[in-house]
Amino acid sequence: MTTLKSKLQEDLNAAIKGRDELRSSTLRLTLSAITNEEVAGKSKRELSDDEVQKVIAREAKKRREAAEAFTQGGRSESAERERAEGEVLAVYLPKQLSDEELQQIVAQAVEEAKAAGAEGPRAMGAVMKIVNPKVAGQAEGGRVAAVVKQLLAG
Repeated sequence: MTTLKSKLQEDLNAAIKGRDELRSSTLRLTLSAITNEEVAGKSKRELSDDEVQKVIAREAKKRREAAEAFTQGGRSESAERERAEGEVLAVYLPKQLSDEELQQIVAQAVEEAKAAGAEGPRAMGAVMKIVNPKVAGQAEGGRVAAVVKQLLAG
C-alpha cells in the first residue's frame, strides 16, 4: 500500500475511534474513490502516491464545485458541509501557490515562449505546456489559464 493511502487509512481509523463523523465520512468516500480508480480498467493495480494525490485533488475539486452550486441554490448548510469536507482533504494536498508565486512562474514561462517565437494570445498553448509541469498539483488549471491569458493580453 502506498504511503499516502495508508496515511488516509490510519487517519480514517483515528477519526472513527474519535467519533469525528465529518472526517470519517470524507476519508471513507475518498478511499472508495481511490479503490475505484485502482480497479478501473482491465486489471487491478496499486496507485502510486502521485496518482492517489490526483484522486484526492479531484475529490477536493468536486467539493468546491458542490459548495458553489449549493450556495447558488440557497442551501447554505449543505454548502458549509462541502467546504468543511474540502478542508479535510486539503490537508493531504500540496500547499497551493500564492497568486504572486503563480504570476512569477507564468511570467517566466511567457518570456520562454516569446524567446521560442510564440506571440500574442495564440501562444497560450505553448505557455501552458511550460507552466503545467512546474505547478502540477499546486495550482488549479483554471487559475493558471486565467493568469496566462491576463499576461498574454497585457
